[in-house]
Amino acid sequence: MSKGLRAAAWPLLVGLLGLAAAVEAASDAPVTAAAPAAAPAALEAGGYTVNPGDILEISIWNEKDLQKQAMVRPDGYFSFPLTGDIRAEGRSIEEIRREVGNRVARFVPEPVVSVAVVDPKGSKVYVLGQVNRPGEFPINRFVDVVQALSMAGGTTPFAQLDSIKILRREGTTQQAISFSYSDVAAGRRLQQNIVLKPGDTVLVP
Repeated sequence: MSKGLRAAAWPLLVGLLGLAAAVEAASDAPVTAAAPAAAPAALEAGGYTVNPGDILEISIWNEKDLQKQAMVRPDGYFSFPLTGDIRAEGRSIEEIRREVGNRVARFVPEPVVSVAVVDPKGSKVYVLGQVNRPGEFPINRFVDVVQALSMAGGTTPFAQLDSIKILRREGTTQQAISFSYSDVAAGRRLQQNIVLKPGDTVLVP
């Protein structure tokens, strides 16, 4: 090979050697796993709260007579052996488990208590009035007003879309929350598209 060709080929050879070294170094570098996705805010804020109509399964480990299902009554309470009536409405499963354990502990030393919701029958909303499929709808996730209207098959041509009311009962009082479909459809006042609570009624005049 002539001196001219050797001189021209030398920089190319050096570049290839440098590239090979870089590839080898990269293959030996540790791989960093991607950070796991953050948990949904709803899960971090708290879990399911019990409603009237829900069916609970309650068991005390190693106590065959203390294993049964209990329905939460309309007054928000349920009954279980050795505990009497326990309020469940609006409480988490962990809160109920602790109270059952505290009451049973008077009769069973160091009880191991398990509580679970086996049928959330109380988690329902109602959509009535000028919709295509009025009725009650079970919810097992967060459902807002627009989604509830969709579950009811949408509104009829006669619906007064800007006069919709959400009826919500808190204890012995009931409030009516206004909802304007036209505003939400236009991207205005989106805060009125609230997440419904079990027992809410969406009334479409």
